Order: sequence, then structure tokens, then C-alpha cells
Amino acid sequence: MKKIIFVRHAKSSWEYDVPDSERPLKSRGVTDIFNISNKFKMSNIHIDAVYSSHAKRAADTCDIFVENLGISTKIVQISDKLYDFSGDNVVSFIKSLDDSLQTVAIFGHNYALTSIVNTYGDKYIDNVPTSGLVMIDFNIDHWKNLSKGQTVLVLIPKDLRT
Repeated sequence: MKKIIFVRHAKSSWEYDVPDSERPLKSRGVTDIFNISNKFKMSNIHIDAVYSSHAKRAADTCDIFVENLGISTKIVQISDKLYDFSGDNVVSFIKSLDDSLQTVAIFGHNYALTSIVNTYGDKYIDNVPTSGLVMIDFNIDHWKNLSKGQTVLVLIPKDLRT
């Protein structure tokens, strides 16, 4: 059994004249990912490895999530392959993961994440919003055999706002 926790980067700012990969988080994004990670923390899920796109907004989202959950930064890796908007590179990345890993978290971008969770999960999600989290269980022993799984958790920031 394998498990993936997909997290879309938090809300980012367009007010700076920087390349797309350097856009910083907005304060609302920081609040949203903090709320999502707090809610996820209650699941008590052990994560074997964490992977993030190199884009600042994704890496910063990952950092907040990891710190809030008390996850060791030693299991965090940044990958250019996750700076993907179609999903093809992300799926290839997943299929190449080491089979010793049972549960991984992936921090990335849309449209890739919405496409992947709808292709591989069993619950249709119109759009994974910024800071959105979707967890899918897969009845496989080898990542290369990635196939349809079961969507077991969906966390949407607006549902957690008071």
C-alpha cells in the first residue's frame, strides 16, 4: 500500500516584478497552509519523504507545512521535475520513487495537481485550490505500477476559515 499527500502551493503574490518561479507567498497563503497543516496534523500520518517544486511559492509552502508538523528537513527534497503544470513530469517522478517509501508528500502546482488527483483518485475535484491538500491511497507495492487509488482526504482552506 502506498500513499501520496498532494499539496498545492499556498496563495502567492503577483505584485512583485520577479520571474514566475520566484513569486513569494501572500500573508493569506501563509495563514491557509498553516491551517491546513494543523488540520492534517490531527491525522497522525507518518510521512517517509517530502518533495517540492523548486518554485519559491511551493518550497515556502512545503517549509511551513514541514515545520508545523515537526517533520525532519532531512527527508525533504527539492526537484525541478515538480515545477510542472501539465502533470506528466509529476507522474513520471512518482513512478520513479524508491519502493521503500510508503507515504510521500508532494508540493506542486496546478493544473498538474488537479489533473493527477482526478486521474488517480476516485473522487472528482473541480479544482485543487491554493493550499489545498488531497491524500490518495494506492493498492500497489511498486511506484512504477501507479494506478487508480482511493481519495481518502480532501482539505480545502476556505472550509477551515473562521
